[in-house]
Amino acid sequence: MRLFTTRRRRPGWLCINVHPGRVDVSHVLARGRARPEVLLCDSYRKESDDRATLVRLRRELQLDRYRCTTLLRPGDYQVLQVEAPNVPAAEAKSALRWRIKDMVDFPVEAAVVDALSIPTEGAGRNPQMFAVAAKNDVITATVKPFHDADVPLEVIDIPELAQRNVAHFYEQEGRGLAFLAFDEGGGLLTFTGGGELYQYRRIDVAIGSFGSASAEQRQGLYDRIVLELQRSLDNFDRQFNHIAVAKLVVTPVPGGEDMREHLASNLDLPVAWLELSEIMDFPQIPELREPGRQAQCLRMIGAAMREEGPA
Repeated sequence: MRLFTTRRRRPGWLCINVHPGRVDVSHVLARGRARPEVLLCDSYRKESDDRATLVRLRRELQLDRYRCTTLLRPGDYQVLQVEAPNVPAAEAKSALRWRIKDMVDFPVEAAVVDALSIPTEGAGRNPQMFAVAAKNDVITATVKPFHDADVPLEVIDIPELAQRNVAHFYEQEGRGLAFLAFDEGGGLLTFTGGGELYQYRRIDVAIGSFGSASAEQRQGLYDRIVLELQRSLDNFDRQFNHIAVAKLVVTPVPGGEDMREHLASNLDLPVAWLELSEIMDFPQIPELREPGRQAQCLRMIGAAMREEGPA
């Protein structure tokens, strides 16, 4: 969702996510690089309101010198898989609005709607797409603190696409990848291939659930995750049986060091822990080698791994 363009800025993208008690910021150089470089990935304590905090960070970090993006929270939008409207390109947005009007829980006339094509070549089915819909007032509330603080927000992104950007660097040519990441909002499973998002699934297990669980409770969480993964893998195979999933990549979770072995023993594909150092460089941010920090930063790093486009 591109809001406006600006003058030429520093290379790469800066992702700024505003949370109730902190602001997370990441800066990544990705364009034309086999291995993206993370130049900044940090959290800053909020002071006063969102605007005042962003004003302070604009001065301290020179935020107005960057292309800036932010992520919507999971409950602030809906992603719907629909058949692509068979209309001229100029009419596609209107046709898409009509198609999803009975599928969203708010009036589509009062919403921002964007679209993302799903590759269907070789699937033997009509063209599909993801419709992304968010209420106008959600978008307005997201933009307002940036606008009031004179921080140039250019793009509003969603976690599914941010995670896709990271998953792309784990993919094998001609094969699919399943990627399961946990954060404080829950688990997000994506299926990608060739840098494209094919499917996604939300799993209602937050990263904090593992550290606070007893051994018996953790076993229950693992079994629940296995069931969700098995259903998702079966569904992906039914819809895209021409794409073989090479492996599952999972973000490590605190207190769940044995989860990878549990998943591997119950799934018919290799399971690997996420290790960001395998796919990107961050020489000045050694804390990114810590599993907990990787999980926290994954999607804001992914959101900053955008093509730069025109200045």
